[in-house]
Amino acid sequence: MTGAPHERPIPGAAAAFATALSAQLPVIETLRLRLRAPDLADFDAWAEIFCGPESAYLGGPFTRDEAFTDYAAATGIWLLRGHGPFTVTTRQGGEVLGFVLIGFEPGDQEPELGYLFRAIARGQGYATEAAAALRDHAFGALGMTRLVSYVAPENAASARLAQRLGARLSGMFDGSQVWLHELPDRRAQRKTFGRQSEDVGKTSKRGG
Repeated sequence: MTGAPHERPIPGAAAAFATALSAQLPVIETLRLRLRAPDLADFDAWAEIFCGPESAYLGGPFTRDEAFTDYAAATGIWLLRGHGPFTVTTRQGGEVLGFVLIGFEPGDQEPELGYLFRAIARGQGYATEAAAALRDHAFGALGMTRLVSYVAPENAASARLAQRLGARLSGMFDGSQVWLHELPDRRAQRKTFGRQSEDVGKTSKRGG
């Protein structure tokens, strides 16, 4: 791990307590991936994403300190809402590929399914695999029925990923596309009865 003192754990009781708390969070495994609790060591990957050239899709570019503040806020939602970001690693070797999350930041109208991946992990189906696993966890273990993903219109790759997940484009809000993920039975019900709803969201930094 590199970075400033606030990015490094201090050995002792507090660090042990943080490890014990992390152990209470779920671990989700797919054929190739493991989704686990984030820790301080994972911040380097988060900073790579938020301080890199594609951070414009996320509201950036950000300084490393700004990225750390965002990382702390994102991980802190675990204590407040019982969901948050997962670090996505390979099952073989444990390399950090990126993050998927169920977020709910200021201005959001509904829980958000977000996916953030390092450049080296793109083009291999990792984001789709991880996001689908987290969506299924939300609809199953967490009892949710709807999620949204907010995507910048110019972020075609993120929009294609939402489509692969079975989401539908429900409209625009504050300059962002709003992609709606629903339980399969709710999608069928919508088709059967022709129900329409007004789906609104808030521009977010989690859409790609």
